[in-house]
Amino acid sequence: MFKKIFCCILIVCLLCGCSGRPDVNVPDTNGDGKLTCTLEIRCDTLLEHLDEMSTGKAALVPADGQLLSETIVEFAAGDSVFDVFRRVLREEKIHFEYVDARVYGSVYIEGIGNLYEFDCGPQSGWMFSVNGIYPSLGCSVYKLADEDAIVFNYTCDLGDDLGAGYEE
Repeated sequence: MFKKIFCCILIVCLLCGCSGRPDVNVPDTNGDGKLTCTLEIRCDTLLEHLDEMSTGKAALVPADGQLLSETIVEFAAGDSVFDVFRRVLREEKIHFEYVDARVYGSVYIEGIGNLYEFDCGPQSGWMFSVNGIYPSLGCSVYKLADEDAIVFNYTCDLGDDLGAGYEE
């Protein structure tokens, strides 16, 4: 009986460890020996919903909807979106909060620049895209490739306002 339970646990661990984007050697596509990506943080969607925001939050939204303009970042092979995000925001002294959502095997971004989930209603919060695609992986699980373009966007409608809504 113990062997069966042990085998089941081992299989589950292997399956969980194999999910997500594979951790492989990332080719240097620009030939200079450095891996780079871009990071941008936007909250444009809030500009159309300022009157719906939590008290005092509208003043935190930049007029151009940009908390961090597109920034070129060097990274190491195996780095995740979250690794780059955390490093850049700390360097730029932009406030952010996250929780380690172990049940999902990733971190969850609660707030950036003092703009938090639910500040613009029950379907609002932060989402990220890589190369224009909103992955079904958490940002600490998604491994970067050379020249990836990362954008964190604030959504007021579960991603529908970003073109990233879920089909039912």
